Amino acid sequence: MIYADNAATTKMSQAAIDKMVSLMNDTYGNPSSLYRFGQKAKEALEEARETVASVIGAEPREILFTSGGSEADNQAIRSAALLGKEKGKTHIVSTKFEHHAVLHTLAKLEKEGFTVTYLDVHEDGLVRPEEVEAAITEETALVTIMYANNEIGTIQPISEIGRICREKKVLFHTDAVQAIGHLPINVVEQNIDMLSASGHKFHGPKGTGFLYARKGIKLSNLIEGGAQERGKRAGTENVPAIASMAVALKEAADKMEQTSAYLTEKRNKLIDGLSKIEHSALNGDAEKRLPSNVNFCFEGIEGESLLLLLDEKGIAASSGSACTSGSLDPSHVLLAIGRVHDVAHGSLRLSIGEDVTDEDIDYMVKSVGEVVAYLRGFSPIWRDLQAGKKQFIL
Repeated sequence: MIYADNAATTKMSQAAIDKMVSLMNDTYGNPSSLYRFGQKAKEALEEARETVASVIGAEPREILFTSGGSEADNQAIRSAALLGKEKGKTHIVSTKFEHHAVLHTLAKLEKEGFTVTYLDVHEDGLVRPEEVEAAITEETALVTIMYANNEIGTIQPISEIGRICREKKVLFHTDAVQAIGHLPINVVEQNIDMLSASGHKFHGPKGTGFLYARKGIKLSNLIEGGAQERGKRAGTENVPAIASMAVALKEAADKMEQTSAYLTEKRNKLIDGLSKIEHSALNGDAEKRLPSNVNFCFEGIEGESLLLLLDEKGIAASSGSACTSGSLDPSHVLLAIGRVHDVAHGSLRLSIGEDVTDEDIDYMVKSVGEVVAYLRGFSPIWRDLQAGKKQFIL
């Protein structure tokens, strides 16, 4: 079985598993307790905070542990919105291809009286810094733009956007769930005010994540209760899982240069192979993308059938189409970069891991080609395209 859906979740590293099991056995105290069992847990918690902070160039007190990226996105965006409202600023700038954790939070804020400018994303899957700057007004409280897209893997010009926001004195949040552990990040150098991350995207455990919030930014609580996490996130901390996440992040950061070079080589080989399938197209810029991400559209097929048949061939992948979640609408990301509905439905995302081999790449190219040809063999859309009743787009 070839697991090529690392953008959805990753296998926990052995170091992360060992850390979690060790703490579950030996460090099970409540970190808020004063006796030695509690203080031992507190030490592990703060060690994890220091580790996470060091990877992104932050201070430990600027790290707030959460249940994952979605919670961190919600808390960052709502906090910035409420801070802006106190100053009479109720405008937010974002993009059309953000993760739903961001888009749904923004939609809720719109119902509460905020206005949101959703920037267009160009065909290459990249946001233009000058368009971000043009969208900022005197009423803007926040700019929130993802670091790397979860579907097409394009890496946004975060440093330039951060510089613009700092000059305009507007808070800048980035959803870095797909980027952290895979790309070098320094929140100070890149003028990032808030950043969201999720442990299971870099070989840590699910249900863990963190929010970086630059010191001086007042966060609003999503969860009320005890005084954990400086009173900003109530609930007894899951110390074994948090420590495990920190170990996974440090491990990923230490191996990042080597891993990135290896995956980029394999990614480019996969792109070259899939590009030979007629009437196909790579989604997003070929270079400014995550080392692990390959996203294609194939004209004349449905992505769901492609996934099911690839699974039969031992390949775990995903589609940009939301049909598998009960919707008939294609990916909002692909629509945002200009793919028409018929083409967007025939999408495939392959997000490879460090264990992928050249043989795996060859097998994926061969298998995708066979499945696409098979599906086109009984597709009425493909017959119409070949008969000239419809025009090819790709």
